[in-house]
Amino acid sequence: VEQAREQVGDKVVPHATQGKAEIRVGLGSCCVVKGSDALFGALRHTAAKYDVPVNVRGVGCVGMCHRTPLVEVVMPDREPVLYEQVTAGEAESIVHRHFKPRGMQRLRIATRRMLDFVLDGEATPPQRMLHVRDAPVAAFLGSQQHIATEHFGTLEPGDIDVYLACDGFKALETARAMSPEQLLDVIAASGLRGRGGAGFPTVNKWRIVREAKADRKYIICNGDEGDPGAFMDRMLLESFPYRVLEGMAIAAHATGATYGVLYIRHEYPLAVQRVREAISTCEARGLLGDELRFTIFEGAGAFVCGEETALIASVEGQRGMPRRRPPYPAERGLHEKPTLVNNVETLSLVPWIVREGAEAFASLGTAESKGTKVFALAGKVKRGGLIEVPMGVTIRRIVKEIGGGVAEGRQFKAVQIGGPSGGCIPAHLADTPIDYQALQSIGAIMGSGGLVVLDDTDCMVDLARYFLRFTQDQSCGKCTFCRVGTRRMLDILDRICAGDGRPSDLQTLDELAAQVKQGSLCGLGGTAPNPVLTTLRYF
Repeated sequence: VEQAREQVGDKVVPHATQGKAEIRVGLGSCCVVKGSDALFGALRHTAAKYDVPVNVRGVGCVGMCHRTPLVEVVMPDREPVLYEQVTAGEAESIVHRHFKPRGMQRLRIATRRMLDFVLDGEATPPQRMLHVRDAPVAAFLGSQQHIATEHFGTLEPGDIDVYLACDGFKALETARAMSPEQLLDVIAASGLRGRGGAGFPTVNKWRIVREAKADRKYIICNGDEGDPGAFMDRMLLESFPYRVLEGMAIAAHATGATYGVLYIRHEYPLAVQRVREAISTCEARGLLGDELRFTIFEGAGAFVCGEETALIASVEGQRGMPRRRPPYPAERGLHEKPTLVNNVETLSLVPWIVREGAEAFASLGTAESKGTKVFALAGKVKRGGLIEVPMGVTIRRIVKEIGGGVAEGRQFKAVQIGGPSGGCIPAHLADTPIDYQALQSIGAIMGSGGLVVLDDTDCMVDLARYFLRFTQDQSCGKCTFCRVGTRRMLDILDRICAGDGRPSDLQTLDELAAQVKQGSLCGLGGTAPNPVLTTLRYF
């Protein structure tokens, strides 16, 4: 790793320094859908056409999904300038505004601007310019703290040299200089908990795998993100593929695993492509060592495969159905061998913890929920996007300050947090801090990090029915309570929505929910009633 970094030297600098200006364009799949790939091509073509001294770079997710396609112009010793919702046709005017072409091209552009002014009364078309200090931008970014999304908006996802220049794989070097026991102590001291659901202490899984006796051990990155409204794992895989691989390599060193599987949904083609390229590059550079090998397994879109035993069954070529635990995968998992299963965000936090220290991570968040959490902020909110905030931040602060609140004339009603397994939290509980215990006490869970904002135009019964229909459809059918119980609950909600509800339906829903939670084998069935229960409780 150190040899690779020495080869990079000072050739790659991720920021506009040494007199080199940059234009950055987000190329995450959210941005691409809105035309950023065409914009990126137009900017590069314009810079080359006019021989402009600027480096046009395609970077990962910029987080500000509500303003994409977003262009950032970074000049040496100047404040960055942002342009929102830019089209490919506006590429030339942005380049000409900030950079002076060379030779005759400069004269031609000056002449064109003069003609535009004479004919149309303006020299250049108006641009939607922003500054990082503008109130909406500052509000969105100001409360965030980037750890899993470190260097967001500046890294080119596939450029290993840029990642190395930003201290990439430095944490892996540090980890491999430690004994596995010392590394486990670091993770324990950080207080890191799994970011994929209930928040199980990360070090506990790692220790079980480490202490297991076997001729082969596995590590699986769970990228089977299926919650409606959630896109955290997709963004991390697309924007920070090397970081995820570095986190997996550190975990492999701590546990003794020699074979890694990245389980990524087939619906995430850009993530699959970038991770596959990152694996190939790391292997070619020898960054992962001689013993550790990675492969990608594409999931078929079954929500239940987010549960680790169902995921393992899927990798083995079986139908994705959960099995009874114990034994847990850490004891007997893939191919009956000890298997560590962590989700994407958990693994993305590991390099920062090892590099910056457990104490730095533990100083963030609350007593029981350390560090930061990445959320997909969506729904009836002005500023939606990908955010990373310290644990303990209140729901109100996320919705009002970062998200800008709901539309004018509307009232903030609730948030749905944790996806189909989560719950609906009403506005009067918006001062609840975001941590595992606090959310559980009001009937919700953190989940993977979907956070959907609702206003007074949303019907809570319709919302409960939507999420219940999703989980009922995604049930593998193995458990009677999950298969039949959720169907019966959905029938009642359908009847209520049709105007044929009876007062006794509310008690029946409550009773069925309790039975489904108690009688289901895995987390899908055990949490499926949560949206209904919180809706009954608060609305």
